[in-house]
Amino acid sequence: MSVPRSVALERTLYTLAAPVLAAAPNLAPDSPVNTVITLAGAAGVGGWVLARRSEVPGAGRKILRWAPLVLAAAIDVTAKHTPGWGPWCMDALLAAGWAAAGWAVLPLSRHTRRHHRPALAAPAPAPHPQPAPEPSAAQPEDGADHFTRQVRQLWETRGMPGRTVVVKATPHEGMPHDLSLLLRAAEAGRPITGLREEDIAAAFEVDATDVHIAEVPRQPGRSGGPGWKEVHVTPDLAERRRKAPTAHEWWADRIGAAGGPVPGSEFVQEVRDHARKVTHYIAQVPDEMGEARVNQHALAAALKTKYDEGRLFVTIDGSQVLVSLWDSSPLAQVFPATRELLTPDKDGRWVTGYLGNGQPARNRVYTDRGAAHGLFVAPSGGGKTQLMGLHVAADALFGAVVMLATEAPDEKTAALGRHTARYGVGPLYMLRLLRVLVALMEIRGEMLWEDGQVHEWDPARPGCPYRMLSAYLDEFLSAARDGLYGAEIMDLAELVSVKGRKYGVGIKVAGQSVYVQDGFTQLLCENLRENCIPVVLKVAPKKVGDMFKALGIPSEYIPDPLPRSFSAEEAGRIERVMRGEPEPPANSNTGGAGWIIEGKQPDVLRTLFMDFKAGIDGYFPDTIATLTEYEIRELEARDLWFDWTVPPRPGEFGDEPEDEDGDDAPKKGGGKPRNGSKSAARRDAVTSPRQALEAIKHLSNI
Repeated sequence: MSVPRSVALERTLYTLAAPVLAAAPNLAPDSPVNTVITLAGAAGVGGWVLARRSEVPGAGRKILRWAPLVLAAAIDVTAKHTPGWGPWCMDALLAAGWAAAGWAVLPLSRHTRRHHRPALAAPAPAPHPQPAPEPSAAQPEDGADHFTRQVRQLWETRGMPGRTVVVKATPHEGMPHDLSLLLRAAEAGRPITGLREEDIAAAFEVDATDVHIAEVPRQPGRSGGPGWKEVHVTPDLAERRRKAPTAHEWWADRIGAAGGPVPGSEFVQEVRDHARKVTHYIAQVPDEMGEARVNQHALAAALKTKYDEGRLFVTIDGSQVLVSLWDSSPLAQVFPATRELLTPDKDGRWVTGYLGNGQPARNRVYTDRGAAHGLFVAPSGGGKTQLMGLHVAADALFGAVVMLATEAPDEKTAALGRHTARYGVGPLYMLRLLRVLVALMEIRGEMLWEDGQVHEWDPARPGCPYRMLSAYLDEFLSAARDGLYGAEIMDLAELVSVKGRKYGVGIKVAGQSVYVQDGFTQLLCENLRENCIPVVLKVAPKKVGDMFKALGIPSEYIPDPLPRSFSAEEAGRIERVMRGEPEPPANSNTGGAGWIIEGKQPDVLRTLFMDFKAGIDGYFPDTIATLTEYEIRELEARDLWFDWTVPPRPGEFGDEPEDEDGDDAPKKGGGKPRNGSKSAARRDAVTSPRQALEAIKHLSNI
């Protein structure tokens, strides 16, 4: 048997080195040979340490290869410390044993590399050729790449889910476990019907939510249809999407998903307004879905806020959606009124307050159909007088004649009255004011303009002989339910709401309700709604739906009730409960907050704040506008222009006896018959449910 060359060289090395190893420390202890042997042994010890700490397999072979150097150094050190050659020539015996062990073990030549062994003398048997695998439906010979073949093998091993075969597999760059599959039915001409996400997820050992199946449209050069499917397996993408999603992914998963706050919406842009401290999210729904549907409570939860905090506002413009998330509720802010904001522009518009999205909320003193009416609805303490003061100032700054009648006096209303042409209290005063409005419609209908013609009032047409007149009726429903004057007040208010706009006469009705059952007629409500921009403040939650239905708002646009407070809840409630401490008082800062209804959908707003305590003179012009001398003369001729605060005058309400000729026709103008036949006819002629209800109220003196 021949000996490999490496084995022969290693044995020769041991044979020559053994005499040197025994003689060098005894004949020349200070020889450089001993130093070299010691350094070699130290290197061997270092190799042992590294081999022990290494995590790579093969540490034992490395230790065995370094063993000759370490043992040689140990023998050299031992020989230097024994007297002479040692007892029984121990130095020579150790060196001879070292050489014999090396001859037998051959640590260098036989353990150099793993899987490397010295060739044997006998020739290796010739390998038997393996038969080539026959192509199958799952493994066709179509020249597919290595990755596709591997996936095909796995797919076949997993039982070919859905009776499909892999046409092509594409790995996703940067995602070691993500891939896309193009599948077709195993049987040509058959649709794929039994393929489920769970089956694919089980085949690749991922979650079913990480698997998505898509249809394959027909393309040039490739078939498609129900016999083909495209599968995306994306566990790495899903993991990254859960931990660090992009803005588009976050919106799609949390908001735009089916059943989400804005289903079907797609993220477009995020804009941060640092100056106003608000973040805007712009999204869009496909055109085929129509107008976006928004669940504001779920949207607030997705944006990590609460709807009651008043920080979230949504603006819908067809298929586009604007979501505004404020750092703090804009409705909790106070927006001071200024003369500049209250002054109407060339179109008659002025700023009433600010919407929840930060836009100015504007009202108007006139419309394209004539003088504007007004409708203010708010409970006690809701900011109705503040709102009415803003409108009075805007009308006065426009140059209109302003008159104010209220059912009951209060401090703020009296302060407003000092800036009006006429101000009074009580149902009688309100009735006299309405009679004047009706008479003025007749008077103005006969006044000639500069061109010598009679025209309907138009602020853009030059040569108008009179000023716009705006009459405010505060606590209107209370006055309209008055037993003596209520019926006529309602009738005249209806008449002015229908025809007043053409003569520059507008009425602004303020109250706590617009319900028909509360005495507010449907005709009056509809006329006011069509010729004004109503403002509704701080309605009780249970009345919101009915209130907006009465104003003609479709059910899908009826807003949610406003919260009781726009301030964030103070943290630490659990700690206060544990310590037995009381809760901090709630900050009821919703006065002046409500809705403005310019279109079909109410918008949340906060009205401007008019500081009555500091004085309101700065909001009004220096001169109070009044009626023309001609109008006053005509009213005096009709016995309608006098001190309206005096008690009923003789004959004003039918106190005088009928004339002998039975002529009970009213005087020229809008005055009522002096014998009260109108009120009597109203009570006697009951032809509708509304009249029946009013008759009952009058009989009961409600």
